[in-house]
Amino acid sequence: MDDDATVSAADIARLAGVGRAAVSNWRRRYPDFPAPVGGTASSPLFGLSAVAGWFRARGKKFELSAGERAWQRLRALGDDLDLAERVNRAGVFFAFQAGLLDSFDSKLDDPELITLLSEMTHRAGPLESFELLCHRYFEAHSRRLSATPEPVAELMARLAGPVATILDPACGFGALALASGAKTVLGQDSDPMTASIATLRLRLRGIEAEVHAVDALREDAFAGRTAEAVLCDPPFNERAWGHDELVGDARWEYGLPPRGEPELAWVQHCLAHVEPGGTVVILMPGAAAGRRSGKRIRGNLLRAGAVRAVITLTGSDLWLLRRPVPGQRPPSTVLLAEAGDDPSTVDEMWREFGERPESGVRIIDLLDDDVDLTPARRRGRDEDLGRAFQAVHGRFAELTPQLPPLEAADGEPAFTTIGELVKAGVVEVKHAARTDGEHPIAEGGDVVASVTGIAYVHSGPPAPVGAGLTVYRVDSDRLDADFLAGCLRAADLPAASASTRIDGRRVRIPRVAIDVQREYGQVFRRLAEFDTVLRQTAETGRELVRLGFAGLVEGRLRPGR
Repeated sequence: MDDDATVSAADIARLAGVGRAAVSNWRRRYPDFPAPVGGTASSPLFGLSAVAGWFRARGKKFELSAGERAWQRLRALGDDLDLAERVNRAGVFFAFQAGLLDSFDSKLDDPELITLLSEMTHRAGPLESFELLCHRYFEAHSRRLSATPEPVAELMARLAGPVATILDPACGFGALALASGAKTVLGQDSDPMTASIATLRLRLRGIEAEVHAVDALREDAFAGRTAEAVLCDPPFNERAWGHDELVGDARWEYGLPPRGEPELAWVQHCLAHVEPGGTVVILMPGAAAGRRSGKRIRGNLLRAGAVRAVITLTGSDLWLLRRPVPGQRPPSTVLLAEAGDDPSTVDEMWREFGERPESGVRIIDLLDDDVDLTPARRRGRDEDLGRAFQAVHGRFAELTPQLPPLEAADGEPAFTTIGELVKAGVVEVKHAARTDGEHPIAEGGDVVASVTGIAYVHSGPPAPVGAGLTVYRVDSDRLDADFLAGCLRAADLPAASASTRIDGRRVRIPRVAIDVQREYGQVFRRLAEFDTVLRQTAETGRELVRLGFAGLVEGRLRPGR
């Protein structure tokens, strides 16, 4: 057993066949229970060998299958930040074992791991073996990964209907594609490892999969191609989604998406890739149905008959759209409903609306100054407003931001500047013109920043940056990209009026060792994630306040006791 392998409390509970509460109880009751060797106070990690020895000494059940041993070996072979790459390499091994590849070169150079993967294949087959490792990875990074809940994915697939070909432009690890039952899947995801894992999961099931590792909005890999249905769970509230470089894009048939409405860009991207009469099922943030900045596009979608339903689930809205058929008369009603935390009720709502379309909301009544498609504002039953308040309240509680632990530090580090780092060859800076002109290419690991405070590490294939942005290419052996992005985000970047370009040469960078930079870089990333959730919390909180006032005034809510 690998002495470096570690397990979480959840891992111990699973391996011992007990609940997590039992593990917490053992830690309190038994002084000799192995002490944590890593992790955090809230999520400690324990040495696997020590835990197994503790169980054996007490005659307790603690089984380690080949799959569990392979998973722990994968985790022990490197940093958790590179775990997806190692899981992907294991998937390549399984694909070779399944006969999907003529040769095997997945860069797995650990004999013990290869032996364990071979044993897994012999016992459970390549597909089940790879799914085990994928699910362990999803569990280990559940807070970092954004996955469509299985009941919601299955619901979206049912609403799309039985189809042979689907497209998912933000496919993640393939949850929607797997739920659809389609024989052919077209997909995109901006992260190469995610896209590769999704491809392997699909192909090991015999599904024909074409998945491109590139951002679908910025670089449409399927331009001019359509599918029978499009399923999509896009990222919400992305600030840097490509607004400036996509002005005039042919996909914006219903209007140029405002800078703060990336979700309406995803809606139009999906409609551009579905056959006439085909269905689009897409998850959207609740605010997208009513934000004033998107009312023109919502109005155009309604007039064309593209929007067929907006249904509120816990945490998001489900939009059902159909691409209009040329010459066909648009429908006169749309379904606006709420399902709360029970997605199974949506099937019946949709069936009833199909049988009695007159039961929906008249589209002409929605084409007012707000074009508000929020289901909570269109209820006819008294109890609905109260249910909506409870649903949004539950969503608000789930959105509690997790601030990374920070503590006071004494002293002040020595500083350098980006200008000095450029002279030392540590950073290369490339500016994009604010109007027509040169737009540098951002490669994976480059830092992209704007004068408005945006700063992020580019991932995925090379792509041109938008107007007014700056690309910082770092020597990764001497400067951590996430560390630089955090420093740029913390700075007020001065603009040089003569060139109208961002001048970040005077931005101060703490002069610390590369390992310290990487530690800080991880915290900067977590702070950025905290900021995203904080904005979602504020948006959901405003909706909660609105529903509270409306419900109390209309008599559909009352003070609690």
